[in-house]
Amino acid sequence: MNRQNALWVALLLANALAIAPTCAQPPPAAQPPVSAPEAAGPAQALGGPQSAQTAREQAPSGLAWSSLSARQRQLLGRFHDRWEGLPAARQRSLARGSARWLAMTPAQRSDARARFQAWQRLPPPQRALVRRRWQQFRRLTPAQQHAFVRNFRTFTRLPAQERAQLRQRWLRATPMQRERMLQQERAQRERPQFERRP
Repeated sequence: MNRQNALWVALLLANALAIAPTCAQPPPAAQPPVSAPEAAGPAQALGGPQSAQTAREQAPSGLAWSSLSARQRQLLGRFHDRWEGLPAARQRSLARGSARWLAMTPAQRSDARARFQAWQRLPPPQRALVRRRWQQFRRLTPAQQHAFVRNFRTFTRLPAQERAQLRQRWLRATPMQRERMLQQERAQRERPQFERRP
């Protein structure tokens, strides 16, 4: 793909996602659906009594607070009193997030804080738009996600003036012109590597 076509794709994708993640996280593993008796725990599934503590410890899809590492419990301390009341999906999400946080370098943590602060400053309608676009991104195949991230990074490395010029050309283009640009990019991408021009 030549530089011009790569930039058009990056521009398209940058416009498609108002705020793109700096790195795509793989989607969480799908959890099998849990039936109501299974969710209630073995004693209740058999019709027997069950204490709330036992139910929390035996819930197949939830996480016991004690199953978290000491560092995760320290990081998630504000959730301790209400942990058992959280939905299992939220518990898993918090556990995954805390594990990722603890694995980050100080520079990565600083970047994550800055992105979170930018997220907090967004008005609710823009947050909703970003969520929808993130969901669209997650529905892409891994190859499409990789291409998106690569093109987005190429686009963001351009000087600000060049990005602004490309963005204006894209915004001024008619739908037909945009489709033609995308078709040219697709044709360029499908061409064998040895036929591509630098």
